[in-house]
Amino acid sequence: MAGASYVPAVTDWSIPEAPVFTLSGCDEIVRYGMILARSGWNPPPDDFAWPQDEVHVWRATLDWPAAAIADLEPILSPDERERMRRFHFERDRRCHLVARGLLRTLLGRYLGMAPGQLRFDYSPFGKPSLAAGLVQRPLQFNVSHAGELVLIAVAADRTLGIDVEHIRTDIAVGEIAARFFSANERGALATLAGDLQHGAFFDCWTRKEAYIKAIGEGLSLPLDQFDVSFLPGEPARLLATRPDPAEARRWSLRELEVAAGYKAALAVEGSGWTLRCWDWPAPQDRASR
Repeated sequence: MAGASYVPAVTDWSIPEAPVFTLSGCDEIVRYGMILARSGWNPPPDDFAWPQDEVHVWRATLDWPAAAIADLEPILSPDERERMRRFHFERDRRCHLVARGLLRTLLGRYLGMAPGQLRFDYSPFGKPSLAAGLVQRPLQFNVSHAGELVLIAVAADRTLGIDVEHIRTDIAVGEIAARFFSANERGALATLAGDLQHGAFFDCWTRKEAYIKAIGEGLSLPLDQFDVSFLPGEPARLLATRPDPAEARRWSLRELEVAAGYKAALAVEGSGWTLRCWDWPAPQDRASR
């Protein structure tokens, strides 16, 4: 459908579910050429309820058709388009455009605004937030993408961070851990057999990245100044923070099962919230129905 807009209007709340092919006996689905985790992920709701005492995580693939990607560009701001053009590789430009375009579309749905009307402020460390005075009700968000996946987390009145990584087995995880992990984390990683170390390494890395992104201080906070759980079977937790040990009690960590070959984690300020996870259908699915 060349020339048609694939960005839904703000008032159009109906989103058809994308086709799903189930692997018999597995808690996975094949969608858009990827093996995605099925458990906990749902078709999008008919309306975008305000995420009070909830955290909403949206999952989408970055494998969009060229026409749909082109239709996203007009809703980006001039500085977002300029940042996209500075990427050397076409794949990186595509990832930036889809992630930012989808973020604007989702936030516009929650706020009842056209995606192109949204404005953002940036912290000294580059963390984006909705521009001051743009909306009366605060809405927090965070974005991460890796490989062919993008994750967007949204909450009201809660700072949060999200991270997704494509697992690589061609890297020396022990050497990287020696540079960035805490002494406790390095010791825990060393107890694992070699075939378990890569998965555990990326569990640790995504949980640390999610927390770093949540607090919004970038690498001004060294990664070895806090400990996270990551051994197989352990629930995600922020175990210790230095120099203030009380900081660890302010945060909740959650592992996210997203797709085969990926690891992801979510860090949220406070407790007593409910996690809801949704899939955003690829534009070709909407165009074909």
